[in-house]
Formats: sequence, C-alpha cells, structure tokens
Amino acid sequence: MSVRIRLQRIGRPKRAYYRVVAIDQRAKRNGKPIEILGQYDPVLQENKLSLKQDRVDYWLKTGAKPSDTVASLLKKQQPAEAK
Repeated sequence: MSVRIRLQRIGRPKRAYYRVVAIDQRAKRNGKPIEILGQYDPVLQENKLSLKQDRVDYWLKTGAKPSDTVASLLKKQQPAEAK
C-alpha cells in the first residue's frame, strides 16, 4: 500500500474547504483517509493552513509522498514556522 498526503475536498459548492489527509493513493478523492493531518482554507487571508506537524513528519518519514499541491503548501509553511 502506497500512502499519499493529499487534499480532500469538503465544504459547499463554490466555497471549497480542504482537509490534509494521509490516504492510500488508489483511493478516491473523498475516500476514507487513514488519518486527518490538518485543514486548508484557501478563502481566508491568514492562517490558511493548520497542520499536526508531528504527524505530517511521521508520515513523511515512513515513506508517504505528498501531492504536488500539498508539497507546495508544506514548503510555504516551513519558513513561517522558522520565524
């Protein structure tokens, strides 16, 4: 089983809201996740992304690969936490 860290869309039409989840890569977009790692709200101006960073690090160390979108979000999150 190959695990991916990707976004799971929730929310109402034209008001997207996402969960960051660890999920089997063969599962559907809104399939049952292994673990919910955080949330992402693209509409907010501040605090768009909130994560359980220790769990994200755990999944990355065990070989989970982030999707392109999640990888860019994680990359943007790192400098903000280092300050």
